[in-house]
Amino acid sequence: MINAYTVENGQMLLREGVTDDVALRRAVWIDLLNPSQAEERAVQDALRIEVPTREEMQEIESSSRLYKEGEDLFLTANFLYGMEAGEFGSTAITYVLTGTTLVTVRYATPKAFPMFAARCQKVPALLSSADGVMLHLFEQIVDRLADILERLGLDMDRASSEAFRAARKGLKANQRDDSLKSALVTLGQVGEITTRGSETLLGLSRILTFIGAEKGTAIRKENQPTIKTLVRDVRSLVEHANFLNNRANFLLDAVLGIINVEQNSIIKTFTVVSVALMPPTLIASIYGMNFQHMPELEWSFGYPLAIMLMIATAVLPVLYFKRKGWL
Repeated sequence: MINAYTVENGQMLLREGVTDDVALRRAVWIDLLNPSQAEERAVQDALRIEVPTREEMQEIESSSRLYKEGEDLFLTANFLYGMEAGEFGSTAITYVLTGTTLVTVRYATPKAFPMFAARCQKVPALLSSADGVMLHLFEQIVDRLADILERLGLDMDRASSEAFRAARKGLKANQRDDSLKSALVTLGQVGEITTRGSETLLGLSRILTFIGAEKGTAIRKENQPTIKTLVRDVRSLVEHANFLNNRANFLLDAVLGIINVEQNSIIKTFTVVSVALMPPTLIASIYGMNFQHMPELEWSFGYPLAIMLMIATAVLPVLYFKRKGWL
């Protein structure tokens, strides 16, 4: 699908599915979402560029992701998407920057894209130049990542509170297990999202370094301060993502430690019960033997004596364990 954005009479104009050469050349931003071969050819013929295929976008070497052909820049990085649907992942997005047009090629929709399109509807000046569109789009992505990291921090606070509250208070076993399980799931998601967010920030950092060193005409001089601001913002988010990741690992170890303590307590209880029942079992086994000459069988008080002996041998180990502080 082709979405072509331009400004006419001070208003943003969006043309969907356009393949006309003139309309494509006039567009400031061409957004290709799951493009067909015909759509790719239309953009290539109109702008005289080579649109990377999906397979080429998946290549990980730097020379295949960041390069220049003539005066056109080809920039590819992985970006986080799908947070709202709960099925998050990373997708490669390519930015092709020519002197007059920005072409984005993507096969998923990070929320920053529709948010930026909505901003352009309100502030058409954001579409004043191709390099400005790209940098403003990067700003939207960085703002979106900042919001995600803030939400992850709140999720970790909630998971931490639930886990330690379950450990402190005398909750029922099923309630405690549910709290610990919820904390584990939350911390696992935090670790996965921060990892993918760090991947996005790493890709942005490489792109900004590449275009910051670019001496051609693709990036106008007046946009250089924006690049420096983005570099600082990305660096701060990388540090915050690393902090969240380290904190998630610490909390994960703490929750697993709580679970281990609970399991050890259960195992200790079973061990004490097993030890306490061993002497009564031995006594019952002895008097269960079928020897002919067993004097105790003829005693009138033999049965109650055996019962009392089994009770005593079961209680004594328990009292001993309590005295040692093992219970």
